[in-house]
Order: sequence, then C-alpha cells, then structure tokens
Amino acid sequence: MRKDDSFICCGQHAVCEKELLMAAAAAPVEYFDDEELDSFRGRSSDAYTPEEEEAFREVLYTTLTREVGDWLRSLELRGIALPDGLKDEALMLMDEERSATSTQ
Repeated sequence: MRKDDSFICCGQHAVCEKELLMAAAAAPVEYFDDEELDSFRGRSSDAYTPEEEEAFREVLYTTLTREVGDWLRSLELRGIALPDGLKDEALMLMDEERSATSTQ
C-alpha cells in the first residue's frame, strides 16, 4: 500500500478501509461546530430524547453533505453514538452526495 498523499482509496477493499481507519484514529479529532454534543459521550444510540436527537439533527443538516461522513467519523472518534432516529437520514445524505459526485 502506498503511503504518499497522492493515494486515494476507492473504499471498496478491506485493506483500504483499515488504512483509512488507522489514519483517522491517528489524526486529531475534527469538530463541526458541535462541541455541545460531547456531553453525550458514552450514551447508547437508542437512549436519546426527542430534544437531544434534534440537537444532532441540527448539526447534521447544517453540515455540508460532502462532510457528513467526516462528521460521523468525528462523532465515532469522540465516543458519541448517532441517535438511531438519524442513522437513515445520515446515510441518505451520504448516498445523495455519492450519486451527485458520480454523475459529474
């Protein structure tokens, strides 16, 4: 596997994904103007109130669609579970972004 910055993973192979996860774990955590979500660290994804879920939804829909995956990784690295009620919405936004970039 090449270690230079010009390498771009296709995301279709376990080796690439492992390398990306290792690189992400070594990188500093990126925040998306969502520091308030740190208070949910360690909470189960099914243990949020509707008001707490709305705090996540606000960040999700103010994040650029191309950065939703990065935001989800940020949450994971910070030990914050995305509320169950938002998982499908986040995946939908990521799929829309992939579709938009693949047709360009």
